[in-house]
Order: sequence, then C-alpha cells, then structure tokens
Amino acid sequence: MSPPEPPFATQAQWDERYRSASRIWSGQPNPHLVAQAAGLTPGTALDVGSGEGADAIWLAKAGWRVTALDISPVALERAADHAAEAGPDVAGRITWRHADIAADDPDLGRFDLVTAQFMHLPPDQLAVLHRRLAQAVAPGGTLLVVGHHPSDLETGVRRPQGPGMLFAAEQVVAALDPAEWQVAVADSRQRQVPGPDEEPVTVHDTVVRAVRAAPG
Repeated sequence: MSPPEPPFATQAQWDERYRSASRIWSGQPNPHLVAQAAGLTPGTALDVGSGEGADAIWLAKAGWRVTALDISPVALERAADHAAEAGPDVAGRITWRHADIAADDPDLGRFDLVTAQFMHLPPDQLAVLHRRLAQAVAPGGTLLVVGHHPSDLETGVRRPQGPGMLFAAEQVVAALDPAEWQVAVADSRQRQVPGPDEEPVTVHDTVVRAVRAAPG
C-alpha cells in the first residue's frame, strides 16, 4: 500500500513560512515566465500563487495590468511592499488579492494571460486547479502552467512530498478542450540546481503554454 498524500499547506502554514524569513524566494521572476511571455502583447494578467510578487512585478514592468492572487496575506503584504519599491507606475498596475483557489471558486473573470508557476496540489485538487485556470483565460488569451516534473523525485532535490503532487505536461493538457485550445508548448525543460550536497543536479520543469481560440 502506498503512503497517503500529505495534507496541502494551509493559509496558516504559508503565513508561518513567510514570517520565518525576510525573503523565502529569490526575488527574480520565474525564467519560464520570462521566456514564454516576453513575446506576448501586454494586456490583463492573472498570476496565481503570486508569493512575494516577483512575477507580478516583472509583468507590470512589461506593461501588463496584473491581478496577483495568493493564499497568504503575509506574502501579499510583502509583495505589495516590493512593488512599491519598484515605483508607482509598477505598483499601480498590480491588484493584490487574497484567495485560496484550491478551496474556493472565485469569480476571476477573463484574462489575456493566466500564469501559475510551481503550484503543487494533491491530485484531485490539481485537476480542478488546471480547469479553473483555463476557465479564467479570455478568448485569444494564453495559459501558462509551470511545475516540477515527477522525474525530479529521483534526483534527491527537495520537492513537495508524494508523487501525486508533481505533474507532467499531459496532465495539464488533459484539462483543455482540444476544440477550444491550441497547445503551443507541452514538454519538460532542463535546468541546473544545487543538489543535496550542493553539487549541480539536472532537474526538469513541466512547461505548458496554450492559446484559447478567439471567437469566429
């Protein structure tokens, strides 16, 4: 019998984690967001799991009007401070919103870009998340989902516990109606990270970028 999936972190657990250090992420935008969104025409963007705000700030600097959503009010407050440091033009393009998209079904509206970087949930919640992300994309808009690939469990690099918490590209694509979506990217991309003993380790990121069909 396989061990049960661990409980996903609650708001209180995320708040505690963010309070444990002045910064828990690098402060740099996720490289797959930069690579995949750099050529898009700025419009409205939804950043799900926005954390300390690096992705939302990068998008705002590029001219996007961003709704940044996170489960942790502590993270959102910190992210808003970082955006303020980037200047009023940047901060004024971002709306920070507290929500748990895994448990709630907020009225997200429709966005020209919906991005979720390294959002990892138990399998039943993960499938729901990907459907909700797709529903939030406007016709003609782009969905970008990035996560840790299941093969990373073999590397010894710290990852969310339980193989069901990681996902491959085909799991994201399964949430998309092929009559409504054109999948531009659906694969895994290599990069180097420090391993358990600080030696370089090759990991794989699942990257899916898809465009929703425009009407007509």
